This record gives sequence, structure tokens and C-alpha cells, in this order.
Amino acid sequence: MNSQTFRLVLLVSFAHAMVHMFEHALPAVELMIADDLEVTKTQTGVLGTAWRLPFGLGALLAGWLTDRYGSKRMLLVYLVGCMMTALGVWWAPSWLWLFVMMLAMGTFASIYHPAGLSLLSRETTPETRGKALGWHGIFGSLGIALAPFLASVVFSTGTVDWREYYLVLIPPAFLIAVLLLRLKVTSEPARDQPRTDSKATEPPSNHPIPWKRFLLLVMAGALSGFVYASFLHFLPRYLDKTGLRPDGWSAESFRNSLATITLLCAAVGQGIAGRIADPSRLHRQLTTILLLNVPPLVWMAFADGPFRLLATCLLALIHFMNQPIYNSLIAEMIPDSRRSTGYGFSNLMCFGIGAFGPGLTGLILTDRAMYLTLAAIATFSGLISFTLWRVPRADRDA
Repeated sequence: MNSQTFRLVLLVSFAHAMVHMFEHALPAVELMIADDLEVTKTQTGVLGTAWRLPFGLGALLAGWLTDRYGSKRMLLVYLVGCMMTALGVWWAPSWLWLFVMMLAMGTFASIYHPAGLSLLSRETTPETRGKALGWHGIFGSLGIALAPFLASVVFSTGTVDWREYYLVLIPPAFLIAVLLLRLKVTSEPARDQPRTDSKATEPPSNHPIPWKRFLLLVMAGALSGFVYASFLHFLPRYLDKTGLRPDGWSAESFRNSLATITLLCAAVGQGIAGRIADPSRLHRQLTTILLLNVPPLVWMAFADGPFRLLATCLLALIHFMNQPIYNSLIAEMIPDSRRSTGYGFSNLMCFGIGAFGPGLTGLILTDRAMYLTLAAIATFSGLISFTLWRVPRADRDA
């Protein structure tokens, strides 16, 4: 990977971090919203679904638009739209307005993954893609971790409420947009830049999509997305019961500090996966990672006190390892000219089905029942991936 490509990877990765900061701003303040607006866990779960549903459902259209208009333009639309809706949340006079702003923010955020992932996949080869997606994943996990970290910092002052927290997200998004505006992109769909290394290993533009493999992969990813959304939406609430909070440290700040520790483990997992991603072993690696989600979810169901923190850290480390592997498999299956749409459909399913996670798991009254349910879903995800791995190679390429 040359220095110019690496700089592009870093900038796109910053945009990735930002979309997850917008995504996980809501979990960071979920309990505060419940207290301030006097609503229940079930209602805040529905609010999480309101953000996540367009985040998933909008991805297919976003992918089509990216294939038509290019990644750079669409990434700028995502950033500007999220900044505007963050202002709308700050102003929110009612629960209904907040609900509408979450729908709108999720819609703009849905643009990122089809646009960002397709741009990275076009700028890299199979040999360098795992590393690039590893960096991309690390920044995404850091963005997820930064949302509760910023919450911990600003709420420790005792002078910032959950509405004002959304204003903190606007300056970094603005800076990324300015840098992106100055970026010269030469690999948009209509004018792909020829590659000089390993071009022969890329699927040609007329490469038939192996639908059996692709749909199995997306099914596994969709179930994993349900676990992801449920786990992260209620993470600060789960960590509120560790019994570790010192006297004088506010509950709002401390539980988000613990969530930050957990999500930093996710960044480590992304880095490990980026290093071990092997184009010849991606199917086996994905299956192993998905099935390894099950033990820490079972542990979370029974953990109490400080062990809650340890269990969430283990799950975050393992769960987020799937992303560089999964996204490399998407690039392996989908030709260049349709890759944005391919990532869009993947995110439609993964984030769209995942969007129901907070709303449905919010109905489950006990942590034990909730996390055992998620463990069962993770098991199904791993078994589907196992089926994909065991599909005979002749059928894989059909």
C-alpha cells in the first residue's frame, strides 16, 4: 500500500469513526433521556430502532446512489446531514421531535458504509485489503468508544445535558468534511484508476455474482448485526450495575467510562482481524469468530458486579473481529462496478435487521433472558457461516 492510498484510507477511516460516534451518542445518553423525558427502557429501545432502521434500510439506496454519483459526494452528504440533525436533537422540544431527528440522522448515516467501504475496496487489492479494512475497523471501533468517552468527560462537569452533548459531535464532523472536500479521488466507478499490482485477482466487471454464497454471508451478517445493535444500545445500562463506581463520580459519567474501556477492546479486535485476514481462509475465519461470540454472551447473562465489565470486554474483542473478514468477503464476491450496491444491500440487511435489536430486546425484562437470547442468535449466525464455509467450491463460484 503506497503512501497516497494510506492517507486516503486514514481519512475514510476518520469518517468511519464519525458515523459510529453519531450512532453511539444515543446509547451514551439513553438513561438520561429516559430520566429527563420520563420514559421506559422499552421506549428508549424504540428510539434506538428509530435511528437504526433507516441506517440499515437506507443503505441499499445509498449504495445505488454512490455507484451513480461517486463516494466523495455521498460522504459529504452524510456528514452535512448528520451535523444538521445533531443540531435538531439539541433543539428537540418534545419526544416526537426527537424521534423524527433520530430517523433523519439514521438516514444520513446510512450513506457512510456503502460509500466508504466501496471507495476503500477500489483503492486496494486483495493482498492489501485486509490491512486497509483493519485500519478502517480500528477507527470505527475507536469512534464507538469515543462516544461514551466524550459523554463521560462532558457529563463529569455537571453542566452539560444530553441535548448539548450532540453539539460536541459537530466540530469533528465539520473538520472531516473540509478535509474530504479537498481530497482528490480518482477511482470513482466511472473512471476507475488502473491497478498496478494483483489486478488479476480482482473480480472483473462482468464477474457473475455468486448469489448462494452472497446471501448466506449476508444472512450470517444480519443476525450478527442484531447482536451488535442490542449489545451496544444497552451497554452503559448493563455496566451501571458493576458496583465499581467510586463516591463522588456521577453515574452518568462512570458508566460511560466503563463503556469506553469495553469498546477500546473492540478496536484491539479489529486490529487483530486486520492482521490475520487471509484471502484463502476468510470463510473459516469468519465462522470461528461468529461462534466465539457465544461464550461471552452466556457469561454476560450470568455475570454480576465487576465480572460484567470483563464479560463485555471479551465480547467486544471477539465480536468486532468479524468486520474486516466479512467486508473482505463482500469485496471478493461483488465486482467493482456494483460494489457500492453490494455493500449497500449488505448493510441494508445487517443494520436493517439489527435495528430491531434494541426495540425487541428492550421488551425482555431480565438481563439473563436477554443475553441468553442473544447467545442463541449468535449461534445461528455462526452455523450459517459454517454452511457457507462448507459449500463446495464448485458451487461457490456458480
